[in-house]
Amino acid sequence: MRAGAPYDQHHDPHGPQLDELRIDIGMTESLTTSCGLSKSEWLVPASAVLRLCLSTEAGVERRVPWGRLPDVVDELGRGVRSSPSFRGRRGFPGWYWASTVGGLVGFESWVARDHLVALDFDASVVGLVSQPFWLCWTGAGGQRRRHVPDFLVRRADGAVMVLDSRSAELIGERDREAFAVTGRACAAVGWRYAVWDRLDGVVVANQRWLAGYRHPRCFDEHVAARLLEVFNRPRALMDGAELVGDPLGVLPVLYHLLWKQQLVADLAVVLSHRTMVKAVHDRADLGSRPGSSREPLR
Repeated sequence: MRAGAPYDQHHDPHGPQLDELRIDIGMTESLTTSCGLSKSEWLVPASAVLRLCLSTEAGVERRVPWGRLPDVVDELGRGVRSSPSFRGRRGFPGWYWASTVGGLVGFESWVARDHLVALDFDASVVGLVSQPFWLCWTGAGGQRRRHVPDFLVRRADGAVMVLDSRSAELIGERDREAFAVTGRACAAVGWRYAVWDRLDGVVVANQRWLAGYRHPRCFDEHVAARLLEVFNRPRALMDGAELVGDPLGVLPVLYHLLWKQQLVADLAVVLSHRTMVKAVHDRADLGSRPGSSREPLR
């Protein structure tokens, strides 16, 4: 499976049908009482009025019809479940400070962490929520199932994508069913859905390195202005840094500008002192750069 490619959803006549789909957003057992819903109300036909229970940034829980989800997507602030770490767990959950939202965003595996860093690096992304909602449905044989995607991503142009992070070799039949149901549910409200495989190792390493300088504390206005002037024409990374001043003080600002994509380089090759760097004059060209994380979101 190509990294960043949407999961190929072939129609299965024996799989869950759209009129059998049951959807619940933001619902966990601990929320049923506060939302005024009983377990029997979790599962409702897709043709009926679907409802969701979401947790806002302020921790306020709301109940609204499923069809209104695009209208309240800006209010999604907290994941519907936590990801505790314990001995024997297969995944490696944790928290990542995302510069996009200025706060912590959770992840449930290292693959998801790499996707989270790539999304944070993408200048077109303006919103990120991890474990944004629950989907509940009746699968083959009448078995009740539920699934929570890894991320909900909002773009500056208003587009929304729901994303699952999963290594291709770990996708089983139950996963395929969950991904197909999630894709159809997202399509019902005009959202994109994708399953991302592992990203390229070099791009991941470069983005994680630059992420170490994502915080605003790495920015210095005077040094940044000099760097943009020096890299007005392409030159080697270290050559440009030395022209500005002591690399010890200049490099953190340089890496911050690379993270902010005010300076650009080919992140498909290993970042080094010889990497050619240049200032950005037209941000519309960012998506065509090698190593850009923009392409999968188109």
